[in-house]
Amino acid sequence: MSKLFLTGGLIFFLYSCSKKENPTAEPLSSETSIVSEPVNTNLSGDQMIQTLDCSGCHTVNERMIGPSYQEIADKYSEKDTEMLALKIVEGGSGVWGGVPMAAHPQVSKEDAKKMIEYILTSKKK
Repeated sequence: MSKLFLTGGLIFFLYSCSKKENPTAEPLSSETSIVSEPVNTNLSGDQMIQTLDCSGCHTVNERMIGPSYQEIADKYSEKDTEMLALKIVEGGSGVWGGVPMAAHPQVSKEDAKKMIEYILTSKKK
């Protein structure tokens, strides 16, 4: 009989110790897992580009996965700033090839415009 109590107690102990509880952790919704921290709006366009993931696809003067900043500046002008800012925030595809540009919803439209203004300074003179 004592073996039965000892076995039952051991099973209870192992079960209670192995149960992983984390009452403070909340599951991430699909929305929070996609959107990262907002960009610091006190930064210049160049600084914002450096803090984001832009360098994974773009460089100043050489095509990578996406066009170089110089290619973008040569193709567009200041009148296209609004449209290009929306491409940064919402993403886009089809203009520079088959690889889509990822959306950056954490970037405000005004900050995206600062980034575009910086990119447009790369225009060949």
